[in-house]
Amino acid sequence: MPNHSSILLIEDSPGECELFRQALAKARLDVALFIEHDAEAALHFLKNRQGLPSLILLDWHLRHQHGNAFLTQLRSQVRFAAIPVVVFTTSDDASDLHSAYANGANGYVVKPGTFDELVDCVRDLCRYWIDLNRTPYLVGATC
Repeated sequence: MPNHSSILLIEDSPGECELFRQALAKARLDVALFIEHDAEAALHFLKNRQGLPSLILLDWHLRHQHGNAFLTQLRSQVRFAAIPVVVFTTSDDASDLHSAYANGANGYVVKPGTFDELVDCVRDLCRYWIDLNRTPYLVGATC
């Protein structure tokens, strides 16, 4: 059976995107990675795609639009309501954490400090949000 698992990473730092891509490869996970560098492009990507991603990882402090604005727009559209969104950020600020959950985030993860920790984190995120978690349209998808 073909694998349809995918992650949409919304991250404005090209270096962070490349690190994530390398961590995903090192973790040897069979998951497609799509990257958008701002919230507007991510919403456009989602609206114009037939299949939806299994997971969205959202950098909270994007340059052009804050993560809470993206979440508000995303959660206002029924088609996207069941997509798990995990804030994936360097911020360990309690107000960011509370704001993320108040605006519809399903999880909040502070980016690890080393590459090996990032590989483990990516593996754990996929294992939980794609392999174990169930959403109405994603039952049966695996990493």
